[in-house]
Amino acid sequence: MKCDFCGAEETLPFICNYCGGTYCGDHRLPEAHQCKGDLNQKRTIVPPPQTTFSWQTPVQPQYPTSRQEKVFSGIEVRDIIIAWAGLGLAFFMAMDGVTNILSGTGGSVICDSTSCLSLLELIAIALATVGSGFVLHELSHKFIAQRYGYWAEFRMWRFGLVLALITSAIGFIFAAPGATYISGASITREENGKISLAGPLTNVAVAAIFLPVWLLSDSLFTFFLGFEGMYINIFLALFNLLPIMPLDGAKVFGWSKTRWVAVFVPLAAVFLLLIRFQFS
Repeated sequence: MKCDFCGAEETLPFICNYCGGTYCGDHRLPEAHQCKGDLNQKRTIVPPPQTTFSWQTPVQPQYPTSRQEKVFSGIEVRDIIIAWAGLGLAFFMAMDGVTNILSGTGGSVICDSTSCLSLLELIAIALATVGSGFVLHELSHKFIAQRYGYWAEFRMWRFGLVLALITSAIGFIFAAPGATYISGASITREENGKISLAGPLTNVAVAAIFLPVWLLSDSLFTFFLGFEGMYINIFLALFNLLPIMPLDGAKVFGWSKTRWVAVFVPLAAVFLLLIRFQFS
């Protein structure tokens, strides 16, 4: 966001509680931005932003606007790319990619009776499946929030990325590389629930796209791409629907327990079937 006084791009902008303007750190005080608000009146306290996650220091709230100057800011694009690459690497490591590199298997990590997947193919699969699942999940939060007229941007969580890489070594990935931050003066429980539910439902839709790739596969690459695309997206949907703050499931559960059950229970059943198939 840009400072209303000097025009500087500010990652964590400040809101003046007297005039309602958006300012950088240097011009956050009323006297620094020549505030035109009535400083003698009791100031209006701006409520904290609503977020799909709450993993890092929240972005200062912005008032809803009828249109956005830009669909994506430069900082947001950077954070999405870094989070996507980091999460893709974590899933690659979880598929024993690093173990096979260190053990010297000649660059092939997964084989069947006729062919093998190279390390580059495995990395491509991890990035494609995680990229579609993670990026579209977060963008669905953003676009639904903007449809309601709220400000929304993605910010990566550095500690979450490191944690994903560490936990990938034990086969279970703590997938929390960032969050879509949503700001508004009066976000209702229903709006927050629908915004939160959009992410997991998007993962379900992406998993459905990978289903025919898996079922109609004619090579080891397409077979693995289709299965991992389904598995990862169902996992991301199920994980984010856990009714634990600050995950999406807590907001959906708080809005409508019936809708939460209607989505969570079938997803859990599908995920168990995929696990059974994977280890059969």
